[in-house]
Formats: sequence, C-alpha cells, structure tokens
Amino acid sequence: MLARLIDSYKLRWKRRRYLLRALRKRNQLSLASDKTANIIPSSVLCFVCVRNEGTRLPYFFEHYRRLGVQHFLVVDNGSTDGTSELLHGAPDVSVWRTNHSYRLSRFGMDWLTWLMIVYGHDRWCLTVDADELLVYDQSTTLDLRALSKVLDAAGETSFGALMLDMYPKGPLGRQTYKAGDYPIDVLGWFDPDGYDFKTQKRMNNLWVQGGPRARQFFAQEFRRAPTLNKIPFVKWSRRFVYVNSTHSLLPKRLNDVQNYQGSERPSGVLLHTKFLPEIVDKSSEEKQRDEHFNNSALYDEYYDALSANPDLWHEGAARYEGPQQLIDLGLMYPIKWGA
Repeated sequence: MLARLIDSYKLRWKRRRYLLRALRKRNQLSLASDKTANIIPSSVLCFVCVRNEGTRLPYFFEHYRRLGVQHFLVVDNGSTDGTSELLHGAPDVSVWRTNHSYRLSRFGMDWLTWLMIVYGHDRWCLTVDADELLVYDQSTTLDLRALSKVLDAAGETSFGALMLDMYPKGPLGRQTYKAGDYPIDVLGWFDPDGYDFKTQKRMNNLWVQGGPRARQFFAQEFRRAPTLNKIPFVKWSRRFVYVNSTHSLLPKRLNDVQNYQGSERPSGVLLHTKFLPEIVDKSSEEKQRDEHFNNSALYDEYYDALSANPDLWHEGAARYEGPQQLIDLGLMYPIKWGA
C-alpha cells in the first residue's frame, strides 16, 4: 500500500513537471497564422508538429477533414521545403513556428501540450504525426464527431490505436508518390501478425512492438524496436499530459484504452506512411540532425539501413483492404455505434 502511494505521488509530480515544461517552452513558439477565432465549442481539434512534410500534408489534411476535424493547430519546426507556405491560407489551420530543438522539447510534446492547454480543454483532441492516418470501425462513413459522442455516452475519455507500418512491394526508393495522392496506393502492405503485447503496470498502458521495422532492423535486439501503441484521441483537460510521444498519458487512468485477446474495448489503427520513397534520402538527413531519439547513436545502423533502400515486403505480408479487415485480424476492435 505504501509503495503504491509513493508511486502515485511521484506520477503526480511528473505530470506537474511536464505541465511546467510546457509553460516554459511556450516562449519558443512564434505565432505565424492565427485562425483560432474560427474554433467553435463543438470543434474536434487536431494537433501536429511537422518539419518538411510538404509531400504528405495535402492528403493528411484531406483525410482528417473528411473525418470531421474542424481545426488544425500546427507547430512548424523549421521547415525548408515549402511546408510553411502550404500551411498558410486555409481557414481551418493555425500555425506556430519554432527553430528550437525537437528532441529537447520532448519530441514536440512540450509545444503541443501548451497549445492543448490553451485551446484543447474540454474538447476532443486528436494528436498525430503527419505520417499517421487514423482509421476505425466504419470510419469511411462515421466521423470523429460521431465517435466522440459514442465515447462520451460510454464514459470514455481516451481512444487508443495501433500504429501499423505500411510499406510497398519492392525497394522503398523505387516507388513513385506525389503530393495529394492516397499514400496507401503506394504503401499497400502490412504485417498482419507477429506483434508482441505487454502491459506496463506502472503507467497502466499497453506496450506493443513488432511489424516490419522490428522484423527487418531489430531482429537481434527486439526490445529496441519502435513502440506501436498510441492514444491519439482524448477528451482533453488542461491537467493532462502525454508522457512519451502519444504512447502514454498522465493521469494513468487514460492509458486503459487498448486491450487484446478477446477484449471488447473499441480501438483504431494509425496507418503509418513513414515509408514513402522520400524516406531513403530523409534518413541520411535525420541521422545528421540527431533529433529523433534520446540515444541517437544506438540507431545509426537503423538510419543506414533505411538509406540503403531496403525492401520490407515478405511472403507473410497482407494487402490492405480497409478497416473491417483490421478488425477481422484482431488489430483493432469494433465500436458499438448503436449502444
């Protein structure tokens, strides 16, 4: 009992410390395009930190507008590829700029936490990367506003998703993609099995690893493979914080979202479009920038392997057909829309 009380005390102070970090880091943000006056009380908001995502953003915005996002709050972390120009002009996009370190801002989470404190309180907020496309049961016909109503009715405040790495058949750099195209037309394959699910008791969160990156780049050191569980959709409170990207939150009750092995808790999938052909050139750049891992030197071989233009496809790969296929495979769980 005493140990549990001490741990709860430590987690409360960790949450407060991260909130104070966000308060301090707000001074690193410069408002570039303010359209927040267009936010209405019922708006579903999307928070995203980007850098040089001019190729992905046209379809990203199309996808999430179709899902019912009514305003995007974007931190542009020093883009040089035309991303900044692309972000301006849309009435549903507000932009903040910063050239400060992505890694030292907890990989952008300090910046986004501040924006969620100011704009996200008591709203359903989606926090994703530019290479993540959320799908869920009947997401082709029922949007995030409909999903939020179901979650509200069930007393849920957070909604989990498995990040599913999508990849092409053939070397990554040999594919062709242009801005605005549907990424899954190029990245049409995924690993349907081979995932390891564990529960981390201290944070009460699921920890998932596997997929093509674990299979191809971390087979000898599986525990270094990327974490695939995320909690992207939350009924936000200014008291909440993400702890490690969007993998877990505080208070820890928010982490009780993803279950498996017969659970009926609803969940989604983030189609991860990291492996568009530009990844081959970007990997060399990101290795030099040293901004994406706390111990970046440990991942030099990973960047080198991506720069070598690998083929991630294998005989066990499945062709993506839609959300129902992912439900049938047990990679996400259906939503009780009529409940």
